[in-house]
Amino acid sequence: MEFSLPSLPMLKICSYLDAYSLLQVGQVNKSWNAVSNSDFLWRRLCLMRWYCFDITLEHVGTQTWKQFFLYRSRQERAKSLAKPADFFVREIPGNFGGQGLASYLSGSGLTPSGQGKSVVCVVTSMSRLTTWDIKEGVMTWVSPVQPTCITRMTTLPEMHLAVTVDMETTIKLWNCRDRDAQATNTMFTSCQTLKAVLTKYGPVVLASDTSGNLYVFRIPDLCLIIRIHIFQYPIDEVYCSPQKKWVFLNKRHPKILPKVFLLRSLLRPLEYSNPVFIDLPFSLCQRAFWTPRREDRITLMSRRGPVQNAIFSTFDMELIETEKRTSANAREIAGFEMQGYLNNMEWMGVSEKDVIVFSTGKSLLLFNMWGFRLQTFQDYPQVITRLKVDPLHVIVTFNDGTLEVYAWEERNNLLRKCYRLQHPRHLGPQSIFPKTLCDDLSIVRVVSRSRQCCFLAAYILNVFS
Repeated sequence: MEFSLPSLPMLKICSYLDAYSLLQVGQVNKSWNAVSNSDFLWRRLCLMRWYCFDITLEHVGTQTWKQFFLYRSRQERAKSLAKPADFFVREIPGNFGGQGLASYLSGSGLTPSGQGKSVVCVVTSMSRLTTWDIKEGVMTWVSPVQPTCITRMTTLPEMHLAVTVDMETTIKLWNCRDRDAQATNTMFTSCQTLKAVLTKYGPVVLASDTSGNLYVFRIPDLCLIIRIHIFQYPIDEVYCSPQKKWVFLNKRHPKILPKVFLLRSLLRPLEYSNPVFIDLPFSLCQRAFWTPRREDRITLMSRRGPVQNAIFSTFDMELIETEKRTSANAREIAGFEMQGYLNNMEWMGVSEKDVIVFSTGKSLLLFNMWGFRLQTFQDYPQVITRLKVDPLHVIVTFNDGTLEVYAWEERNNLLRKCYRLQHPRHLGPQSIFPKTLCDDLSIVRVVSRSRQCCFLAAYILNVFS
């Protein structure tokens, strides 16, 4: 224990440790404790676990990255081990336009006081943007009424920003504190998809229109970086890989293959004469999911044939750089076809350990990427209508509004059932749940019972109050 190393070699050695080992190192002596508390080491662990690119301590509300890591880890553990009695339910009524345009503005971040806080951003009356403190159930900000209806909305939770597009194809950036929009621009035709992402080159907005064009706007001035024609038809999906290295673009059409672009080549048009991309040899793709905490792996699902069998394929993206050019390659590493599950087989997700989870009727199935069945949850009393899959949890929505929460086991490839959450009053089969939002403190859903009746149903974890 008396043996000591210079700080730089010691810092390098500690960079290979996980959080538990780093905490143990800090108990050896004062010098090792000083090294183990380095913000460099704890920010690296935060980046590996939550991909918090270009986030400052001011954004997360703590004094050190170690504090942020430990607090958020405790939040995650508390949510996984919670019971239904640990949640309280809150309804936020409002005219949310029936389409359920809602997105988290800030979730698992901390306020300066150190208390967790969930804030949701919602389009109200289709022409006004509002933010709500979920725990308190109060509106915290409202925008002016817009001249035309808002059709798309996305947020950057880390920067407290929201981006909207209206029926006149005007795109606006809001910081959700000021009255007026921070910046505006326009698109050529109606917006089809909208996504704000935080990259290592800065925050940007990815938008597509009904003519099959992809736009990349810079934040905060919404200056157009590039506009590129992708398909002859509107783009159905835009998904970025975990570290925002790749962007997946898809059109559900039998003669159109999905594309994967190197995002860097879109953000730096002066450096690249042409954007770097690859067509994935997988037609009629219905769902796609990047493997969490892996930068280059994506799993695709389609339903083909007269009996609509589900087909899964997993690809590894490869970047090939030479002195003359940069190109991309997609290598298929696994795939299988599912037969006999024809009932509502459309929702899917992937864990960081390459486990594919998908729903079919009243069953939840887990397979590895080669098609070997690992786990089955079946004979639910209700039909599964939606899945939300993230690196920590799987949230199952049933057609009666009930939620079932599962957690990924750290030491194996299986799911552990956590708890079931029910709404205090019966929502009825006529209700629609177009979107489920989740952070470490709460689960929020848009509930649409009719065009005139649309509200937010929030389940808030009460452990940290």
